[in-house]
Amino acid sequence: MEFGRVPVEGLNAIDFGLPTEPAENKKVLNGKKDKEAKVYIGCAKWGREEWVGKIYPFKTKEKDFLQHYVHHYNSIELNATHYRIWGEGGIKKWAEKAKGLDFKFCPKMYQGITHKGSLKGKEFLTNEYFRGIAGFGEHLGPVFVQVSDTFSPKRKGELFEYLTSLPKDLQFFLEVRHPDWFAKEKEREDMFSFLSEHKMGAVITDTAGRRDCAHMRLTIPKAFIRYVGNSLHETDHVRIDTWIQRMKYWLDNGINELYFFMHMHDEAKSPDLTVELVDKMNKECGLNLIKPKIVENSGNLKLKQKGLFD
Repeated sequence: MEFGRVPVEGLNAIDFGLPTEPAENKKVLNGKKDKEAKVYIGCAKWGREEWVGKIYPFKTKEKDFLQHYVHHYNSIELNATHYRIWGEGGIKKWAEKAKGLDFKFCPKMYQGITHKGSLKGKEFLTNEYFRGIAGFGEHLGPVFVQVSDTFSPKRKGELFEYLTSLPKDLQFFLEVRHPDWFAKEKEREDMFSFLSEHKMGAVITDTAGRRDCAHMRLTIPKAFIRYVGNSLHETDHVRIDTWIQRMKYWLDNGINELYFFMHMHDEAKSPDLTVELVDKMNKECGLNLIKPKIVENSGNLKLKQKGLFD
């Protein structure tokens, strides 16, 4: 993800601390630990060639990436559904790879709906999108609705009307990026109040150059976190520690579902930071999350690809 990217030389000057816990979150969390709470960890896509020889076995074909991915992570923030509308049959084949596993696909809304022109008049595309993702069946997680960086609060009526039209039996999270959604108190509170009223979540995006998007507001007792790391820069490890403490607090105080998606500018390194995240989550929160299993001798991948040794 390039959103909020900052040159490496500028990272140490950024305050990566998370905002203090919003007082409004107490209206959402009941203060009691939910023993049935679910925690899901994932990335944005499974089709990463950089992971062949890292977490996918050497010589794994692209068509087989997903069947390996589901044994390293228990969810995915699925960007594939942002770039085209998929048919139900194709999506059922994806879901089949996770059969028997507690795995969730969290599909991003199609860009032809959210990023191309008005949200009005998109009934046909919207219906086709939902016909497709129905193929996920029991493996369908929250649907992730993102509007573009230029989509300002001046269009909130249009946005709220569209969100109100969405299926009531699915869980939705909204990500906004225009700075005015956060800088203007009325617009910010109007958005969070709307989401709370309609039982929708607010995506929390933690990226270096847009600290306002790490707002920490919970409008429902669920969280959807998009963490954008900086390729194992020293600040990544401190940031992960900070997130562990916040997620532990939420889990201890009644959150019932938590999604954390790992992004990197260099996605080859996403599994490494995920291992650190999961190890610390399991230790601090008493969980038993699965984590990526790094292929033995993965550091020799380039030599393998050149055929220099078996």
